[in-house]
Amino acid sequence: MKYGNASEILPEELLERVREYYQGGYLYIPKGNGCEAGQKTVYQTELEKRDQHIYLKRLEGRTNGQLGVLYHLSESSIRRIVARERTRYQEMEEKIKQILPLWGLEDSHMAQIYPSAWEINGLYVLKVYSDRNRLERNLKISSVLLECGIPAAEAVPAETGESYVEFQDTYFVMTKKLPGDNLTDIKDKKLAREMGCAMARLHKAFQKCEKEIPFWDNSLLKEMKGWIRENLMNNGWQPVSEGEYTRAVEQLESVYETLPKQLIHRDVHFGNFLFHESRFSGYIDFDLSQKNIRIFDLCYFLAGLLAEETREAFTRAEWLENVQAVMEGYESVTRLTEAEKEAACCVMECIEILFAAYFTGKQDTKLAEDAYRIFCFIRDSEALLSAAGLSA
Repeated sequence: MKYGNASEILPEELLERVREYYQGGYLYIPKGNGCEAGQKTVYQTELEKRDQHIYLKRLEGRTNGQLGVLYHLSESSIRRIVARERTRYQEMEEKIKQILPLWGLEDSHMAQIYPSAWEINGLYVLKVYSDRNRLERNLKISSVLLECGIPAAEAVPAETGESYVEFQDTYFVMTKKLPGDNLTDIKDKKLAREMGCAMARLHKAFQKCEKEIPFWDNSLLKEMKGWIRENLMNNGWQPVSEGEYTRAVEQLESVYETLPKQLIHRDVHFGNFLFHESRFSGYIDFDLSQKNIRIFDLCYFLAGLLAEETREAFTRAEWLENVQAVMEGYESVTRLTEAEKEAACCVMECIEILFAAYFTGKQDTKLAEDAYRIFCFIRDSEALLSAAGLSA
């Protein structure tokens, strides 16, 4: 029998899991009953997905320590994963170095802040697009918002006068860097209230945008009855049961026609709403903007607060306090309808079912189960949300 050094054969993260059960001796691992190659491919795919998630969260501002707790890895493993993922983007960085002179920015300092965005010299942000139409639409949105006095990223034309640059089938747009960042205390109730105010101001400005720019008209209810149902059914109604799905859809359908619809951001989180010295300072990233129910943005943000799994995770009481603060902030700018308040809990549940179905379709079991965990948390909070006037 041939012995091998596990540290030379197994990925460190897997080796650390093995050490939880056995270490310091010889461990015999019997052969499987075939399909080893396929099983290895599945395992590698899962690791690749996980590593991409880790890298994204690191760019969003999570520390190595926080990520280590979240993914049950050592800080050294997190550093290694982040470094490995960063090298995957080096080809794009080489492209960027070639086109920066078009803005007169030779020999600039670059720092990746998102998978598709780089900070340049601390003054600008260069965003990469593969879709010209989406880029042009986002430029128009920012332009309209700026005209309304809303803080959005202002495009910096290239020296040719063009608002963006096309290079090797990729599109690049340079904008002035807005002050602030997304490294905020998500449990700060004052900050939560400010987020509510910021969403309301954006919704009011969006009403002008939707008159000037064509947008995709989407429906959460149609999504629930369409691809979401299909994904869950194809997965044997896991992790969301057919009963849980049906209850949520029936509740949503009973009020859907009464809910105000308009242009929304569709991706509201602290990464896309910037703060400087605890004050809101600007909006970014309108890639997913669409017409839908207005309450979607608030519910998406509030449910998203529950995604934290580390020691910083919300208790039920803390989350409910933030829910009330966000709603109060929103209504200090523009009022919500009674139908929106009554539907808030149901819409949050449907959003988490949406995520569970999406990740189920991607065969990402962990993230699908995470979404289901949040769904259950919200469902179990219905009575408390109702007491606060936010549920039927």
